[in-house]
Amino acid sequence: MKAQELIRSIEAEQLKSDLPVVHIGDTVRVGVKIKEGEKERTQPYEGVVIARGSAGISQNITVRRVFQGVGVERVFLIHSPRIESIKVLRRGKVRRAKLYFLRERTGKATRLKQRFDRPL
Repeated sequence: MKAQELIRSIEAEQLKSDLPVVHIGDTVRVGVKIKEGEKERTQPYEGVVIARGSAGISQNITVRRVFQGVGVERVFLIHSPRIESIKVLRRGKVRRAKLYFLRERTGKATRLKQRFDRPL
């Protein structure tokens, strides 16, 4: 049990505390740190959260966007040091825990109704 307590204490130090509450269906802008040679910059990635997974230090979100007519999904570890910021732009009204059905849809069929009862 001593090793598990040590692991939990190290993980607790790594957890971020300034994260917004992100729900399925929300449109988010994730600031990802990208290293190019010696320089480091933040690249925004904007899309709809279609899934959440795990808990604790390994908690992640899957963000989907359509770029040049092709659907692109990225999985972000929320507590990763590469994630600089997560900003909720829009709240989506959904009835499912996973929005994988959006993969088959194109165009206006991928739109979600906006939800106004939760603050941004």
